[in-house]
Amino acid sequence: MVLLQEQAELIGLQAVAWLAGQDELLPVFLGSTGASEQDFREGLGDPAFQGAVLDFLLMNDAWVRQFCAAQDLPPDMPFRARQALPGGGEVHWT
Repeated sequence: MVLLQEQAELIGLQAVAWLAGQDELLPVFLGSTGASEQDFREGLGDPAFQGAVLDFLLMNDAWVRQFCAAQDLPPDMPFRARQALPGGGEVHWT
């Protein structure tokens, strides 16, 4: 099932909000991306930024599980949302 852009953006926004509340994980995101706290606040509604947050969460299964449990989402939903956001298409190496 492919998500509509609006559904993907809602999940992306939920991911940004969830990450903002993770005192230990947020600094890891900021440090690994080079984003500032101001960039984080300004990126809330930006689908490309939401995609970057989902990319970050998808690096670790435990983060995905924690996010999905907090939002009552199926565990594949962050990946499906990421695919529907800018830059989230599957890469074909051939």
